[in-house]
Amino acid sequence: MSKIKTEQEAARLTKKDVEYFHKLLLEKRERLLRQARQSANTNIKPISQTVGDELDQAVNEYDKTFEMRMQDREKGLLKKINHSLKRIEENEYDLCESCGAPIGKKRLTARPEATLCIACKEDQERNEKMFQKKHRERFNLDL
Repeated sequence: MSKIKTEQEAARLTKKDVEYFHKLLLEKRERLLRQARQSANTNIKPISQTVGDELDQAVNEYDKTFEMRMQDREKGLLKKINHSLKRIEENEYDLCESCGAPIGKKRLTARPEATLCIACKEDQERNEKMFQKKHRERFNLDL
């Protein structure tokens, strides 16, 4: 795939753009932390509420598993946000970690914590799909 970029995509962000994304990432981080605190406060159930028949216990277990999966996603997103904030400090926020080209304002607007330009992200996703396909094929052959 060709990594030809339009003039708009190839341009680095202005100082004003970087300040905008910095503020956006800080707000996003604060929102995640606030949600995590609220979730932690509301998930504490008295023992009397956790005891029940098998169906109640299964539903409670499913809810806990779902909440933990969401918390893992939120932790991952929080790490990405913190990484992006560090990249802003290092004046590397809008540069692709893979090829070094500018990521582009349009992509960062859609995903402020992005660290790859669209071409490198597409390459990464394509490679992941190929790996998954090969893994599935290998798994099926081993049966």
